[in-house]
Amino acid sequence: MYGLTSQIRRSSVSVASNIAEGYGRRSKPEYIQFLHIALGSLRELDTQLIIAKEVDLAEKNLFTPLLNEVEEMQSILVASLNKLKA
Repeated sequence: MYGLTSQIRRSSVSVASNIAEGYGRRSKPEYIQFLHIALGSLRELDTQLIIAKEVDLAEKNLFTPLLNEVEEMQSILVASLNKLKA
């Protein structure tokens, strides 16, 4: 249980950190690269939340809004990446 909660914390921090670090870079390709890393961390977070739900880490009804928010963030990041690449 501790390992999974630790992974959830790390991946969620990684998303925000990579977006911020990418934004601070000097070029658009570097920013795009960091957004891809953030998207990977977000997908890790999604998987970890699904696992946490299945192993009853917390009440199952608590996960639905979290998973919906992660999905929304994934959509926003993908849209941002597509716009930056256009």
